[in-house]
Amino acid sequence: MTTRRKKTGRPLSSQVVSTLFDHRFQQPDLLTWALTHRSLAYETNPETSPDPRSDNEQLEFLGDAVLGLAVAESLFRRFPGSREGELTRLRASLVSRRHLGEVATRIALGDLLRLGRGEEQSGGRQKPALLANAIEAVIAALYLDGGLDAARTFIEKHIIEPALPELNLALKAGDTFSGAIGDHKSALQEYLQASGAGQPQYVLTAQSGPDHQKRFRVEVRIEDGEGASIALAESEGSTKKQAQQEAARIAIERLLSEKRSIKDDIVRGSRKDGFEV
Repeated sequence: MTTRRKKTGRPLSSQVVSTLFDHRFQQPDLLTWALTHRSLAYETNPETSPDPRSDNEQLEFLGDAVLGLAVAESLFRRFPGSREGELTRLRASLVSRRHLGEVATRIALGDLLRLGRGEEQSGGRQKPALLANAIEAVIAALYLDGGLDAARTFIEKHIIEPALPELNLALKAGDTFSGAIGDHKSALQEYLQASGAGQPQYVLTAQSGPDHQKRFRVEVRIEDGEGASIALAESEGSTKKQAQQEAARIAIERLLSEKRSIKDDIVRGSRKDGFEV
């Protein structure tokens, strides 16, 4: 395998592989196959139709099935008291393109992809859909090389376990929460709408630090029946989006822990001072 950066990314040393995937491949070519995007195959043989085995799309197909089985089994064992509909929502979130793309970004899988020149130049290593597909292909490679146990170990460590706090939050929220992993703003909006309390508003309250290390502080608020603003929670982050998501997470956790209707509190005016932040 060539080591040119534009096509192969970071070299696949045995140490990199065993550390990232918790598995020593007996058939290393399976992993190379899983990390090869079709853009490389098309550029290598532009005059002919590429062999389906020259890129990772076949492995994506298999990996999707393995992922679905492993996630369903894990949720079944972890949440024995949950109904089918609840488990279905959680599974959908865990196997979603959005969540898989975030997982791939977190483990820097994009650095290992084998891309064609055009895909490399268009930022392919950071494209969520491309990364999500690569995750599925890697899962298939692990399955073919080490069986379901090897694939399950990777899935549990990188896809399920980091999301457990949010899975528990989704179950606690019940039908008012879609179970979208990592999207706390949507979760809070759904919860408030289900309570008849209106739309949350995010207000930048402070920012600090030099340009290359900015910190943003954001407060999430909701209006009462008289047009006054009630603070639900406040948090900070290195970006406004991050601060908003964290403020939303804190707000919905507090609302759920109290198990009270915020709409009733607004009508009575008992939240004029907001939450402690």
